[in-house]
Amino acid sequence: MSAGIHPEVLRRLVAAGELTKTGRGMYAAVSTDSSEHASLAHAAARVPSGVICLLSALAYHGIGTQMPHEVWMMIDTRAHKPRVDHPPMRFVRGSGSTFEAGVREVKIDGRSVRLFEPAKAVVDCFIYRRHVGLEVALEALRESLRQRRCKPAEIDRYASLCGVATVVRPYLEAIA
Repeated sequence: MSAGIHPEVLRRLVAAGELTKTGRGMYAAVSTDSSEHASLAHAAARVPSGVICLLSALAYHGIGTQMPHEVWMMIDTRAHKPRVDHPPMRFVRGSGSTFEAGVREVKIDGRSVRLFEPAKAVVDCFIYRRHVGLEVALEALRESLRQRRCKPAEIDRYASLCGVATVVRPYLEAIA
């Protein structure tokens, strides 16, 4: 009841077809057009301290061919893993510059969402290559440079900040 609406009123509006339940405690008007990234806005509402990362950030920026079926979110290493029923989410942990560098706030469906900028999302694919696969990381690197979403110097800077410069540089030099 944080909005001051009684739960019974919400239940009746859902039954009447005027509202749809988009998640636990979250509702949207049926006539509202939500964007293709609505699940990112829902995830950010559920875990406000997290940052959208990896495949979800790449999909938001239009890099690569990966279409994640769950929202990838980075949380602090000291944080408890949130229990989220909707949308489907996958969590990775980060700390220091891995968690703080390259965070950008965007508005999705009127909600403020924290996500990593393109160069940092590419570097994260190399950091978490065991989770997403080296092929995905290489595709992200190749496509981000081809589409001019980021510059090689930006990728190298984030790789150095996050301690994976020795992993990223050979691929960066071969592609760039």
